[in-house]
Amino acid sequence: QVQLVESGGGLVQPGGSLRLSCAAPGSRWAIHVMGWYRQAPGKERELVATISSSGSTNYADSVKGRFTISRDNAKNTVYLQMNSLKPEDTAVYSCNARASPLGVPPNLFSNFWGQGTQVTVSS
Repeated sequence: QVQLVESGGGLVQPGGSLRLSCAAPGSRWAIHVMGWYRQAPGKERELVATISSSGSTNYADSVKGRFTISRDNAKNTVYLQMNSLKPEDTAVYSCNARASPLGVPPNLFSNFWGQGTQVTVSS
C-alpha cells in the first residue's frame, strides 16, 4: 500500500499563504497522478488540483491563479502552494495518489488518501 504523509496546514489570515506537502516515503508503487482535494463543513469533497507524472495539471476554477501544484518525482512528493487565501478556502485538505505496483501496467491502479490536514483562513 501507499502511505501518504501530509504537512503544512494551519491558521492563516486572509491574503496569506500556506504550502502543503504530501509525501509517499519508501514507496514501491509507481505513482501516476497526485493531487489535493478539500472538504469544508457542510459541503462535499471537491477537487483542488492534480498533477500527473508527465506534469499535466488541473485546477478547480475557484483556485486558478492563486494555487500552484508541483511535484518532485524523485521524492514521490507533491506540493500545493496556496497564495491569496480566502476564508472560503477553509477546509480539510487531503492528498490523493493514483498508483500501481512497480512493474504493473498503469491502467491497473488504486487510489490512496492521506489523513487530511486542516487549513483555516480567518482574521
